[in-house]
Amino acid sequence: MGTDIIQRQLTIVNLLNEHDKLNVKQIADHIQVSTVTIRKDLQILEDKGLLRRFHGYALRVSHDDINSRLSYAYEIKQKIAKKALSFLTPGETVMIESGSTCALLAMEIATAAKDITIITNSAFIAGYIRHIPSAKTVLLGGDYQNDAQVMVGPITEMCAKEYHVEKLFTGIDGYTAEHGFSQENHTRAGTVKTISKNADKIFVLSDSSKFGTRSVARLFSAREVYTVITDSGISPELKADLENKNVKVVCA
Repeated sequence: MGTDIIQRQLTIVNLLNEHDKLNVKQIADHIQVSTVTIRKDLQILEDKGLLRRFHGYALRVSHDDINSRLSYAYEIKQKIAKKALSFLTPGETVMIESGSTCALLAMEIATAAKDITIITNSAFIAGYIRHIPSAKTVLLGGDYQNDAQVMVGPITEMCAKEYHVEKLFTGIDGYTAEHGFSQENHTRAGTVKTISKNADKIFVLSDSSKFGTRSVARLFSAREVYTVITDSGISPELKADLENKNVKVVCA
């Protein structure tokens, strides 16, 4: 199963982002298709972790859950992931840090069947692509953060030091010209910074809503990042700021 979902299913995800809970008939009436079709769509979306089903209802996943972040701006994140895939070559090994857009990139890699190995600290990513026969994943150990389903801390950092790759793909929670890239969790930020030392190039994957905001923990300066892959919503001022700092900005 690839990452592609059809427009009708995107509409369902967007409806749940607005209403949190809807029954099958409400969704069918809104989209004007049969309840049988909606039930099939809901099964597909639940399999992707984008919603939960319960007694005839579709429920938005918890706001704290990574699946909730995955459902937000799904179509944009999917385009960013597809663009990121174009930077990879068959047979290489890459590091992918936890995050919703990074999870979609991992799925793109797995379904492309290009013999690319993923090294990750994300248990979510490992589980997300587990059903793809061509998926090749190395899961780093460490302290487990429940909501993000990610490994962090000194054990993760020690495991990462055993590897070296050309490319690391990571998400962010904020970027400003004054403070650089930031992350909401300081423990995870420390782990990402250590992991990044084992990669030649850092690729940041993020929808444009993160640019212009500052989160809790400093992650990277702009000059440490090789490429940002985002969407066309990034402000011209911040795009110019990044490019002036020798960061390549790619809009999916």
